[in-house]
Amino acid sequence: MELTCVVPAYNEESRLGETLRRVTEYLDSESRDYEIIVVDDGSADATVTVASAHAAQSPRCRVVSLGKNSGKGAAVRRGVLEARGDLILFTDADLSTPIQELDRLAGAIVAGADVAIGSRALPDSRVEVHQPWVRERMGKTFNLLIRMILMRGFGDTQCGFKLFRAPVARDLFRRARLNRFAFDVEILFLAKLVGYAVVEVPVRWINSPATRVRMLRDSSRMLCDLLRIRLFQLRGCYRR
Repeated sequence: MELTCVVPAYNEESRLGETLRRVTEYLDSESRDYEIIVVDDGSADATVTVASAHAAQSPRCRVVSLGKNSGKGAAVRRGVLEARGDLILFTDADLSTPIQELDRLAGAIVAGADVAIGSRALPDSRVEVHQPWVRERMGKTFNLLIRMILMRGFGDTQCGFKLFRAPVARDLFRRARLNRFAFDVEILFLAKLVGYAVVEVPVRWINSPATRVRMLRDSSRMLCDLLRIRLFQLRGCYRR
């Protein structure tokens, strides 16, 4: 089966080149049929130049630009809807979850899952470099709010390493409405709402010190997004 690897990128000139090199080398070594789609989210730096330079050397990589900053969720959605593969992976540009963990998620798909999500919260997960204590505490609080407001069943919704059967990914992202950090939660909420099989898979994870998250501002936005998801559901906005 062909794999599409979607890499959303916003102001990632300093690390995107190395990420694309590592992803390409690994997928080539596995003799996979694949494509890589870099989705530039309106970067103000040389992200597009770096991505285009890699694409010029690797015909399996292509670059799509949103033109203006619209949010990680919007970037991933664009990549999903552009994808040609039978399986669609999205991964963060910092590769906090190494690309080698793809095999774990693919195993869950082969076993029958529609969606396999990387998790830092399972007994077999390996968090090799932790986030600062405040950010870890914020993540746990956010997960508690998810359980209170929306759904139970996931120990980690925010790990940026998720694999989908392609028709499932297209269905979920076409229904979804959020464009920023809580888009992961919305996608998983929709998957449960529709009845897709979602499996949480333990992965290796290495914190990257560079982050786009601003704790006070983004915490309030993510709480508002959880309430918006519930409101969208009550209004019937997620119907096909």
